[in-house]
Amino acid sequence: MATSRTLAAAAVCAALALGAVTGCSSSGGFGDPSAKQSSGANQNLNVLIATSGEAETAAVKAATADWARRTGNTVTVQIAANINQQLGQAFAGGNPPDLFYVNSDQFANYAKGGSLYAYGDRIPDADDFAEQLRKAFSYQGKLTCLPKDSSTLGLAVNTDLWKQAGLTEADYPTSWQQLSDDAAKLTRDGVTGLVTAPDHQRLGALLKQAGGWITDPGQTAMTADSPANKQALEFLQGMMKAGSAKYVSEVDAGWGGEALGKGKAAMTIEGNWLKGAMAKDYPGVPYKVLPLPAGPAGPGTLSFSNCWGIAAKSSHRAAGVDLVKHLTSADQQLEFAKAFGVMPSRTSALAAYAATYPESKAWVDGVAHAQPPVTVAGFNQVLTQFDTDLQSLRTGDPATILAALQRNGEQALEHAG
Repeated sequence: MATSRTLAAAAVCAALALGAVTGCSSSGGFGDPSAKQSSGANQNLNVLIATSGEAETAAVKAATADWARRTGNTVTVQIAANINQQLGQAFAGGNPPDLFYVNSDQFANYAKGGSLYAYGDRIPDADDFAEQLRKAFSYQGKLTCLPKDSSTLGLAVNTDLWKQAGLTEADYPTSWQQLSDDAAKLTRDGVTGLVTAPDHQRLGALLKQAGGWITDPGQTAMTADSPANKQALEFLQGMMKAGSAKYVSEVDAGWGGEALGKGKAAMTIEGNWLKGAMAKDYPGVPYKVLPLPAGPAGPGTLSFSNCWGIAAKSSHRAAGVDLVKHLTSADQQLEFAKAFGVMPSRTSALAAYAATYPESKAWVDGVAHAQPPVTVAGFNQVLTQFDTDLQSLRTGDPATILAALQRNGEQALEHAG
């Protein structure tokens, strides 16, 4: 699951996953990679995860313990402080965990570096996983690891502030113009109409709604400097100049959920991780999640996930695949959804989730038209620079920002191989 505070994983030790592994030291502690493939019971698997909090940690430990009891194996779950850095160090030292979360922005780096065991062909019902997520975690045409859950973006509205501004449900925005009009009416008394994070993992939805995106569908050519993308950034820039849209840092908030919960934002763009965070941190704040308003090209949102990676050097790959099957089963995904708010990555389980949690309908419906992330080796550094450039959007030139993204992206694609 994406974390609540940020979806942008730090690009730490990215070169490690590309094979240049001399820059970081080994972390060790995950077993002997030279051991032969183990079979049968009494295997000890090490699992490394990045957790959103105590609820996720407890749920993963319970699920792995259940599998261990059933199979006779044992599982040790470790919590990463910085999973990209720790995985990079473990791969560098030839001593990786057996199973681990893989962020979408690092997936291609690890796959290209030969660090991942591609087990997709061992999953007979792989087609039950959302197509865009399978695509995100495929390398050179092979499904490499299974998406562990799914997330999309929606428009979260503080319903108290909505009513105080004289707005009704009939005013819920379904277009960019309505979004702009509503944000202007909501901006008053220290409240900003729309507050969002300054990154491609939120603002990229506007590109999609305008009919643009960062690359072509095959991720072989850059499409960043298109008129559609320029229109999207100019739309948000116009709202920012009018004062009806701000970044989270401008309202002294760490992310959109905090701005919404503290009453500094009447609307924010966030994913379904918002649900658990609001229940925990701001249980008294009433809010509703709507579909993101459609742009000139129609509706658009983004899809997010991590996948369950298995180390190529693991001596427990067969058992690892069996554990992944358990962790990604429909029943277990629904248990995870109940425990810490994620949406299932299986389409069959997603239907059951939607029936159980109707308040999440906007996020669930977004799966049908969600744009998957860019998963090209080395591209995470390009997106990090894009996020940096987006921070100055209010006073900057959208064409210049997109030209830099185009240029940097073309260089990355050239070297991706």
